[in-house]
Amino acid sequence: MSARLQGTARHSMDAKGRMSIPAKMRDGIGSQFVVTRGLEKCLYVYSSEAWDEFTAKLDALGDSKANVRSVKRFFLASAEDCELDAQGRTLIPPELRKMAGLEKEVVIVGNGNRLEIWNQEEWDKLNSSEEMSREHIQSILDNSDLDF
Repeated sequence: MSARLQGTARHSMDAKGRMSIPAKMRDGIGSQFVVTRGLEKCLYVYSSEAWDEFTAKLDALGDSKANVRSVKRFFLASAEDCELDAQGRTLIPPELRKMAGLEKEVVIVGNGNRLEIWNQEEWDKLNSSEEMSREHIQSILDNSDLDF
């Protein structure tokens, strides 16, 4: 099982598309990892182990249904192997930066088995939205089987 990734960090991306991964998050993803597009306007970062687990689940879905093939293409076609340099930075490929609208200011968010990389303005907008309000989260929990 992969390390639990959590927390939030704000960083700057340089003109070449390099950004630092916070030390506390590096341990959870390792020095080599996979970056792909996320479901919202962000990127997902998986440790190699978590990526193998994720792709095994995708493989188990088969290929006979069109919607399954679409889901696989969504994640796998944009996936890139990345690594940390000696300074703890990684280069985010240009196409992935474009997909997530990443420019200079970014936010790295731990989300359990993966990191998410957001454009700072997009993250701030989401984080202050009704979708992330205490009331909305409480409503989701009240209508679920989750027990805290």
